[in-house]
Amino acid sequence: MARHIYACPLRWSDMDAFGHVNNVVFLRYLEEARIDFMFTQAAAAGAGEFAGGSVVARHEIDYKRPLVHRPEPVTIETWVTKIGVASLTVAYEIKDTDEDGRDIVYVRASTVVVPYDLAEQRPRRISAVERQFLSRFTDEHGVDESVPAQKDEAAVAVA
Repeated sequence: MARHIYACPLRWSDMDAFGHVNNVVFLRYLEEARIDFMFTQAAAAGAGEFAGGSVVARHEIDYKRPLVHRPEPVTIETWVTKIGVASLTVAYEIKDTDEDGRDIVYVRASTVVVPYDLAEQRPRRISAVERQFLSRFTDEHGVDESVPAQKDEAAVAVA
């Protein structure tokens, strides 16, 4: 399983009154990492359908420790934990690595993403090309093998 790595810049405006990154800002960090993963990397791999739209159905965030502003970016590792018919679950760790090589985890999170056809204004199924791309970032337990690959995704209606 591979993980997508995103170097997320920190901004002064991300801080709250206590001098650390505000909890709400972490949602934007997750969005930035997800966009880099699903739009930039997927498009480069030939799975650019995500650029046609997606919506977030759910976020779960576990805050582990405060992140203090500094000029260096923070690392966000992104991977896929589940691929269904018309949704996928993306997991994240926002972290640094200390001098001894140990991870300092600030946030662990997950997002349920639904591919969305903006022109038709409705959810759509995950295409075979998208499934192939996403599978590179998950283990065999995250892929629903009972979901057949669709030959003509544009003709498939999502219930």
